[in-house]
Amino acid sequence: MNENHQKPFRAAILRGLGVVLPPLLTIALFIWAWSMVNNYILQPVDWLARTVVVAAISDISDTQTETANYRISEQGPYIPQVVFQRVEDDQERVLDLSFATAEEIYDRYVTLVYLKPWLVAVVFMVVFIIALYFIGELLAAKFGRFVFSQIEKIINRIPLIRNVYSSVKQVTDFLVGDHDMEFNQVVAVQYPSAGIWSIGFVTGSSMRGVREHVGEEMISVLMPTSPMPATGFTVTVAKNKTVELDLTIDQAIQFVVSCGVVVPYGQLCDDASPEQQEAAVRDSVEAILEHKTITSESTDESTG
Repeated sequence: MNENHQKPFRAAILRGLGVVLPPLLTIALFIWAWSMVNNYILQPVDWLARTVVVAAISDISDTQTETANYRISEQGPYIPQVVFQRVEDDQERVLDLSFATAEEIYDRYVTLVYLKPWLVAVVFMVVFIIALYFIGELLAAKFGRFVFSQIEKIINRIPLIRNVYSSVKQVTDFLVGDHDMEFNQVVAVQYPSAGIWSIGFVTGSSMRGVREHVGEEMISVLMPTSPMPATGFTVTVAKNKTVELDLTIDQAIQFVVSCGVVVPYGQLCDDASPEQQEAAVRDSVEAILEHKTITSESTDESTG
């Protein structure tokens, strides 16, 4: 296959990746988030609940009693026949009853009868959402904000942890924050030097001292960085030196995250039809991906 035939083939592959990757990455992100919640919250809570239930209902005796009437081994303790029978009938065969202890049998019994995995997951999600709601309401109150600020002060005094916490908090605040309240206008500003135009978000009026010194209306603008607009720089500029853009906050964020590839149709310079505009955006993405592929291949050849 010569080079001329490789280009259409590669373009088709890249076009397919452009269609498949967004939903796959979205699904992967939600799976990752669920895995985090499951591993670090749900599983510990499930283990604690099983431990409490086992301690409350267990009937283990070294001698045969009216209720504990089944001996699990020749030297083992007695447990109720109904408990052993329920675990023995378990179709999943998670537990090897030949070597299982009485505590392990009860633990499996509680899982089968009281704390079924699907039921635990549903109840946990309901309780988790309710807990998040009350935490949000608490933080909206003065006392809640005070307690949270004191906790943050303690965290910010711990070396290393404070750096990680502040970075994570910036990202989470950006993802779950109310951007419409934080940003009220998208503008273009000559930044970081004259002649270089960058997109920014107007966050409010500047400080009075700056306005009085300059003698004209000043505004504060957040200049986001690509591809992570949760970070950036705050600058104070004269309002008459900015250009208001007819963009929504979401459109501006998409432009920044895509490093300028995703341009709203209304802002494309071409006087083209929507189909042509869409093709222009798609071709730009393919060109970037193809450039990355060629660069990677060149790097591999040079290192090889």
